[in-house]
Amino acid sequence: MINGFEKIVEERIRKAQEEGLFNNLPGAGQPLDFSQDAQIPEDLRLPYKILKNADCLPPEIALKKEILRTEELLAQMPDTAERYATLKKLNFLIMKFNATRQGSARFDIPQHYLAGVTERLSSGQTKTTR
Repeated sequence: MINGFEKIVEERIRKAQEEGLFNNLPGAGQPLDFSQDAQIPEDLRLPYKILKNADCLPPEIALKKEILRTEELLAQMPDTAERYATLKKLNFLIMKFNATRQGSARFDIPQHYLAGVTERLSSGQTKTTR
């Protein structure tokens, strides 16, 4: 529900749009610059900038990057023993990632085998590979 003040503001914005007052504004059609971090509280801007310049990432983001690197490495490995060790590492990283999250990670990390498993289960195949 819009209160009285918001209704007045919305009406004035709509009227200005109809009159073309927002046409040809400086920066129109160009991407917004979020590097100024206006949404970050003023007392946190300097620490965030220092961390960003030092390439420090939140643990969850660093873990996601390591998972992606491990997946890429696994895809290029020809040796079965190395692939098994790397797969164990990947499973551990995904388990660690899932444990640190509040919600489900299935939307963040693609489950590459889900389609194949679903297809096999729906077709009744029970083929196992080792």
